[in-house]
Amino acid sequence: MEQQNDTLSITLRFGIWTLPIVIRREDEYAYRQAEVLIKERYNYYTSNFKNQSTEMYLVMTMLDIAVQMKQKEINFDLTPVTKRLEPLLAELESALKTES
Repeated sequence: MEQQNDTLSITLRFGIWTLPIVIRREDEYAYRQAEVLIKERYNYYTSNFKNQSTEMYLVMTMLDIAVQMKQKEINFDLTPVTKRLEPLLAELESALKTES
């Protein structure tokens, strides 16, 4: 049986730029969604902040997306959950040691 290639060549388009890349087939949806997100944020900044350079619009777009990502990362911090589970894990380990 022939094994399906697990990579895929796609081209992302951002304004006048094209970016041909090779990705894992399973990542295509994420790349397509990232392309949409970048275009949406870029268009927001070009519409709302007139007379800026292309570079400035790109920086605004990158910063916006990076801040969103970091906020999600911070909100997803599992440290509080881990701290609450530590005493329970210690208690379970103690109980298991007692039984053996």
